[in-house]
Amino acid sequence: MPVPRSRVSGRSRIAAAAALTAILALVLTLPGAASAAPVPTDPPASIPPRGSAHMGMGVIAHDGQGPLPRGDRAAQTEGVDVSSHQGNVDWPALWNSGVKWAYVKATEGNYYKNPYFTQQYNGSYNVGMIRGAYHFGTPNDSSGANQANYFVDGGGGWSRDGKTLPGVLDIEWNPYGASCYGKTPAQMVDWIRDFVTTYKARTGRDAVIYTATSWWKTCTGNYAGFGSTNPLWIARYDTTIGELPAGWGFQTIWQYTSTGPIVGDHNRFNGALDRVQALANG
Repeated sequence: MPVPRSRVSGRSRIAAAAALTAILALVLTLPGAASAAPVPTDPPASIPPRGSAHMGMGVIAHDGQGPLPRGDRAAQTEGVDVSSHQGNVDWPALWNSGVKWAYVKATEGNYYKNPYFTQQYNGSYNVGMIRGAYHFGTPNDSSGANQANYFVDGGGGWSRDGKTLPGVLDIEWNPYGASCYGKTPAQMVDWIRDFVTTYKARTGRDAVIYTATSWWKTCTGNYAGFGSTNPLWIARYDTTIGELPAGWGFQTIWQYTSTGPIVGDHNRFNGALDRVQALANG
């Protein structure tokens, strides 16, 4: 008995569709046969080489950046901070632009010394600036006492010559790993205390603490115990200093930009030049 033509046509269409589906499935499995955009993935984090850390390198990434501060009627004294990133610094140009003080990175952790330290530290002094040294702390590498000694031995000491500022502990986001260096707030406070206590025992001076409020809140639990002894250097790139960490009623220094003239990192000392000299004299 012959099959009706309509039934043959329906079966043919079904068979053709099935064959086409099979062919498409095969084509899509062939190498280079892309049918959809790949799922985007985040690029791996870029970890800088050890020793390359410097003041404020994590500020913009974590706290953002606003406009430059407006002029202030209160007395402020312009200063800069430098590290190996600046190489040999043009100190006469900075002096002529109104910069009167400077801090130079001396050491990092217990493994790095700034190869440009002599040019930067002595060069700023030779043009008439009041200058000091700073240490980038890496609490996951060794104890606070170990790094304070490494800092003092590496150029971070103090002398009563009227031109040398007390050393600075730069404690901020870890550029090489976890922001708080794998420490709890209590452990971080203990590490900082170990550093500043050792530094004072070696030099007779209380170290300045450089930090950002958001980091301090997260990594020390907003500990308030250093405000009565250690001057505060606050990092915030905006029109005002904003909220300060607990324990400090005012900042001694404010790093307000990383894009200033000649060297980038510019700061305001909270007072006229005689107050900078007073801090140098102890």
